[in-house]
Amino acid sequence: MSWDEFIYFAVAAVACWTAGAWSAWKDKVMTAVAATAAGLLVFFAYIVFMWVSLERPPLRTMGETRLWYSLFLPLAGLLVYARWRYKWILSFSTLMAAVFICINLFKPEIHSKALMPALQSAWFAPHVIVYMFAYAVLGASAFMAAYLLWTQRTDGRRLAGAALMPVDDLAYVGLAFMTIGMLFGALWAKEAWGHYWSWDPKETWAAITWFSYLVYIHYRRLPSHHPAVALWMLIASFILLQMCWWGINYLPSAMGTSVHTYSS
Repeated sequence: MSWDEFIYFAVAAVACWTAGAWSAWKDKVMTAVAATAAGLLVFFAYIVFMWVSLERPPLRTMGETRLWYSLFLPLAGLLVYARWRYKWILSFSTLMAAVFICINLFKPEIHSKALMPALQSAWFAPHVIVYMFAYAVLGASAFMAAYLLWTQRTDGRRLAGAALMPVDDLAYVGLAFMTIGMLFGALWAKEAWGHYWSWDPKETWAAITWFSYLVYIHYRRLPSHHPAVALWMLIASFILLQMCWWGINYLPSAMGTSVHTYSS
């Protein structure tokens, strides 16, 4: 299995996800769930094949992490749809997964089988996989927040507490997995570099992102909180998350100095 076969798996997976999204709009719940799940299995099969082919977890480069993000976006969409029956969420998750797949097709960033010593740790794969799932769930929460803000603006309706509950649930789940990912990362850092935390640019932005979501959760529990402000806080936190994931690669402070740069 090589990168050349990716397009076949990707097309098959996106076709299944599209069928699932279309079925959701037609109120065919079982078909929507089955088609989306089938696409997830197809895409995950390629990741497994790449894992075997590379003889290492496909998690080293941005291109490889985008594979996981492309997988977890429809998974997060499926979980939201199965729980709350938001018809649009499968369409959105399919569209975003297709965007990341297209980026990988034009810029795959799949490199050699070799792993530098720091990555030869049992904590490497769990840390990155858990983080990618957290990113996907928090992405779903951010876009649900944007959806609620948009409908409030166009319909002139007040944001009801019941409408905010799915957003809160997703934020809680995403922050929980992010916290687990940070703990895995700390254990990995202790094994690789001898200390749990070093305020590397990546770690600094991870802390900023984590605290931003924590502030959102505490703000939402204030009796006097304003729902629209809370939703904007969630969107701002997701923007910070993008800085943590890939934005730091363009910061002068991280170029050539961050221990979290593995693609070279």
